Amino acid sequence: MIATLAFRHLWVRKVRSGFLLLGFALGVGVMVVLLSVGEAMLDQSRDVSLVGGGEVTVLPQGIDVEAMRTGGLSGMFFTIDRARFLTRQILGGQRAAATVRTVAPALEGKLVYLCAVRSRCEPVAVRAGGEIPSRANAVGAGLRVVAGRWADSPRDQAYVAPTAQQLYDELDAFHLPTRPDSTWGEWQYYNLVTAPDEWWYITYLVGGALSRTPKPEDRWGGRLLITHRRPDGLHERFTADYPATRVRLDTTRADLTLGESTVHQRDGIYHLLASASGPGGRLSLDLTLRPRANRYFPPVELRDDAFLSGYVVPALAASATGRICIARRCSEVRDAPAYHDHNWGVWRAVTWEWGAGAGRDLSLLYGGVYAPDRSTSPFFLTLVDSLGVRRVLRFRRIDYAGAQPADGAPGVRAPERFTLVATWERDTVMLGVRVAHALATDMSAGTFRRTFLQMRGDYTLRGRVAGTPVQDEGKGFFETYLTR
Repeated sequence: MIATLAFRHLWVRKVRSGFLLLGFALGVGVMVVLLSVGEAMLDQSRDVSLVGGGEVTVLPQGIDVEAMRTGGLSGMFFTIDRARFLTRQILGGQRAAATVRTVAPALEGKLVYLCAVRSRCEPVAVRAGGEIPSRANAVGAGLRVVAGRWADSPRDQAYVAPTAQQLYDELDAFHLPTRPDSTWGEWQYYNLVTAPDEWWYITYLVGGALSRTPKPEDRWGGRLLITHRRPDGLHERFTADYPATRVRLDTTRADLTLGESTVHQRDGIYHLLASASGPGGRLSLDLTLRPRANRYFPPVELRDDAFLSGYVVPALAASATGRICIARRCSEVRDAPAYHDHNWGVWRAVTWEWGAGAGRDLSLLYGGVYAPDRSTSPFFLTLVDSLGVRRVLRFRRIDYAGAQPADGAPGVRAPERFTLVATWERDTVMLGVRVAHALATDMSAGTFRRTFLQMRGDYTLRGRVAGTPVQDEGKGFFETYLTR
């Protein structure tokens, strides 16, 4: 009876019945889809190759997410550049403390084939990965350990929260070229201002055909180069050269020995000893340099088959204290503003643009390298405050204007001023520099005809960063090359 009534109703009220059936069908369909999605999500949450945990996942730029999840060939070699710096300062630093509770870096499990026996290679498939146990647990992605202990090792602690000793050794460690090259060079550079019209450039340099297993007979060595800008405006240079047998460098430490001249870093404090000769007599210095907290810039490398340029700034802002003596006449240095960076690479016909300065609130750093074919790396400008790097922006050119005599090379003219405009998304910053002093050095070799300019000047900084107006001024050092 009920079936007959239902059939007759459907026959008499066709449109109404059609809508009723459509509504039921849509409801059932939606439930089927939701149940399917839920089942798929449950399956994926159990997938051992899924990057999981936390509320936000940061992946390498340009990667196929599915390839990352499944460990496909296109996802095997992707990494996040300067991941330690992001973990410690950008994502996990004091600036983001109000919004980011924990950062958990992870090397996602990858499919790797290993040979069990060298003489008879029988590939064995294994999956490899890495996590910081305490951080993984904090974001809900910890492993369920059925036996043994899963806890942070000393290396895990050094990755996420290094001591001052570990941090500066990591930043300032030395490198070895992949093959001997006479144009290889690596140096630690320091400058300090001891008076408004007096400053020092100090370079501890290693260079030449250095191999990965250095031998005394290799064609390489070290040089100490110190340039003093005197209060009377004159420049004097002091140098000392050392054979390979008197050079000691460390690929895990910031320490360097060039004969009796040394750099020692202990607990984030640098102790510099140097001895060199010049026209004014024998120079010796004994300085202690203390970097300001968070005022560093992480290592970056540019490379291709024949070109490598590496750069790091362990101390964008620092203070120096100690004594400098020339011909037994000594002067005391107390809390002098200082700077320290570290360069390495192949420097055959390479030039650059560079500048660093300290203002009331911000430190600034800009740079870019011209490769031998005169192509450029992307120029960058970074602003750093007491919490670390605030913003990194890009710019295309520097506009130099005016001309004034430069010290050190007769007839060479240095710019009187220059400007650059750097942008990143909606942020724009303009830097204007008025050059007060310039030192020219002839760097010509063969067909490479260049003059190196080291400048000192005042700058102003204007713009907007993250929607906030930026305005600062200060003094800095700047470098460029003139083509002849």
